[in-house]
Amino acid sequence: MAVTTSPRIDALLPNEMATKAAALGVKKAHMNVVSMFVLAMLAGTFIAFGAVFSTTLIAGASDVLPYGVTRVLAGLGFSAGLILVVVGGAELFTGNNMIVMAWASRMVTTRQMLKNWAIVYCGNLVGSLGTVILMFASGQYRFGAGAVGAAALYSANTKMGYGFIQAIALGILCNALVCLAVWMTYSGRTVIDKVVAITVPVTAFVACGFEHCIANMYYIPLALTIRERAPAEFWSAIGHASTEYSALTLDGFLVHNLLPVTLGNIIGGALAVAGVYWFVYLRGRAADAGQVRLPAQRAS
Repeated sequence: MAVTTSPRIDALLPNEMATKAAALGVKKAHMNVVSMFVLAMLAGTFIAFGAVFSTTLIAGASDVLPYGVTRVLAGLGFSAGLILVVVGGAELFTGNNMIVMAWASRMVTTRQMLKNWAIVYCGNLVGSLGTVILMFASGQYRFGAGAVGAAALYSANTKMGYGFIQAIALGILCNALVCLAVWMTYSGRTVIDKVVAITVPVTAFVACGFEHCIANMYYIPLALTIRERAPAEFWSAIGHASTEYSALTLDGFLVHNLLPVTLGNIIGGALAVAGVYWFVYLRGRAADAGQVRLPAQRAS
């Protein structure tokens, strides 16, 4: 599976991207557990930062902007999260669904792939919840006369209203776009290449209202915390009462949102993207991990 083309600085072609994806999958699967978990916590934090930026951008916007414009703003802000993950270097569960390309080529075992997913998922959760605690303590949700917190509550409450099958479908659509964003970064040679490759698909999934399990590890716990612990002054400022958000419960979050969205994300990333590109570009090729070489990154 070695790429034999001469070193160059232009973007990689899809068949080379597939080789790179498989090689990166091997590297991720063999990372030591401590590093994997710490990088996963970072990714959870980075995605939460994107969610913070997204929520702040749309705070109060629904009163003055059309729905579609507001959602595009939310998507542009959220793109910062995946940009931080990819460029800054972190381990994100949804992006790591691409390890399926290495697994299908028999470069990593089922146990190694599932171990990576489990550790990274838990690390993402810890990073997300840590950011929830910090953001609530900062009082940032009260900025803009409570508009930021109101936007967070509205977003989370909407997420809790989906049926189980609908949440799976929204999860599939989401991670298809997220993994396509990750896939396209494999073609890039520069930071700018990666930023551009990430921004459009991520903006699209947020604008369309698709569901991302790691993002929801921040959005919904933050809203739950606001509902339970925000002072009376906050509710007076936004003109709503905590009882209006009775759908926000821990059980509801875990069973009716996080579980189906996670299942949908796996299907969308592992099957719809990684599986398809493996079938097209890597099926039937040599599957010895030692033969995999990343394409040259710059001209000699």
